[in-house]
Amino acid sequence: MTATTAPVPLVILDVQEAIDQPVWADKNNPDYCLAIQKLLAHWREKDWPVLHVKHHEPTPTSTYHTHGPWVRIKQEVAPIEGEAVIIKEKNCAFIGTELDAILKSLNTDRFILTGVVLHNSMDATIRAGNALGYQIYLPTDATTSVSVKAADGKSWDAQTVFDLTAAILGSEYATLTTSDQLINSSAF
Repeated sequence: MTATTAPVPLVILDVQEAIDQPVWADKNNPDYCLAIQKLLAHWREKDWPVLHVKHHEPTPTSTYHTHGPWVRIKQEVAPIEGEAVIIKEKNCAFIGTELDAILKSLNTDRFILTGVVLHNSMDATIRAGNALGYQIYLPTDATTSVSVKAADGKSWDAQTVFDLTAAILGSEYATLTTSDQLINSSAF
């Protein structure tokens, strides 16, 4: 891919009402959505591409269940006319979706990924996107993590999960940045 002059799409991943349910309550960065809103306003002002990825989980007990009460995209980042909404059923936004085809149709080899949660769908999407040849920018203030408990009972708090995941992704798979850095960058 060599199309670096095209506007860089903003991708908003899984920011649905489901993420506000109690199972996701211990976010390390509860203000992640404010950073996404700031980026979204800037991208819309510039008339740059915005893509929304919406998770439809087939498991009935999931807060993201396809037919569940919280599957809607959160109002504060809801799509407007002309913004693509991509439905995914796996943790990776490239698996079984048209995300790759849409990015190629935009003639871009890079994108900005925001959303939830860093150590799950964000991680899977970043790794797959990197393997497909995309340059991915990850504004760390526009995502969040929650605590993780292993099958053996060991647990890690949300900030530790976030810090470790960001360190791994930033070392090889994505460029770590912030919403302000992206907005103020001459590269976007």
